[in-house]
Amino acid sequence: MTPDTYCQQKAAGSGSSFYYAFLFLPPERRRAITALYAFCREVDDVVDECADPQLAATKLAWWRTEVARLYARQPEHPVTRALLPALEPFGIQAEHLNEIIAGMEMDLTQTRYPDFAALERYCYRVASVVGLVAAGIFGYRDPRTLEYARLLGLAFQLTNIIRDVGEDARKNRIYLPMDELKAHGVPAADILAARESDAFFALMRAQAARARDTYARAFAALPAVDRRAQRPGLIMAAIYRTLLDEIARDGFKVLSQRTSLTPLRKFWIACKTWLAT
Repeated sequence: MTPDTYCQQKAAGSGSSFYYAFLFLPPERRRAITALYAFCREVDDVVDECADPQLAATKLAWWRTEVARLYARQPEHPVTRALLPALEPFGIQAEHLNEIIAGMEMDLTQTRYPDFAALERYCYRVASVVGLVAAGIFGYRDPRTLEYARLLGLAFQLTNIIRDVGEDARKNRIYLPMDELKAHGVPAADILAARESDAFFALMRAQAARARDTYARAFAALPAVDRRAQRPGLIMAAIYRTLLDEIARDGFKVLSQRTSLTPLRKFWIACKTWLAT
């Protein structure tokens, strides 16, 4: 199996919304973004699939070493071997890949966030940095596009957090700011025990409003000159915003269920967005 095939299978097998945005890219850019996504999946899987935090930390340390090998032009893993040809053409920086790893490391030691500023730091590492690297792969001429990419990555992660409240709680993780739980009168114990209440639903409506505002700020920051080049990100945004609308339509039943869109619906949204942009 070639490194590119490995990454393609990793992306397609995940069922992620990101996969549908890659389909429309030229081959060189598609290979690069697929390799980036596969890298993110690999390091994320270390945390999600490894029950022993010490072992997970060791594995993430291995990935830091592998990033160093990548930039020494001696990568060993199929994902980093697939990334190698993309480094120079798309300006992929080692500090960005290491920042993503640092975000995953936070999950090993931190399960609560006191306020939104602390949560946003986590989101920057696991999502906004990915947006910055992706913007370089898609191509841009105006540096202001990087602010759009940062905000869009944040919006995606805020949507993920809303969708996964119940799933994360079952792992003793709460990615909602603790001060906002307190302000809404929602004890953390209620989330861990999957206890719904009017106060919880009000809290979730506030989280959704923040996510929607972040999408709006991202779109406002995207310069017109780069809009066509950044269509893959706009496709992902259309899919994620539809998901957010579905979660709201379901009444924010996120403690007991995980809302998702069918592959066919994602593909339809992707096609519609590509043609309209």
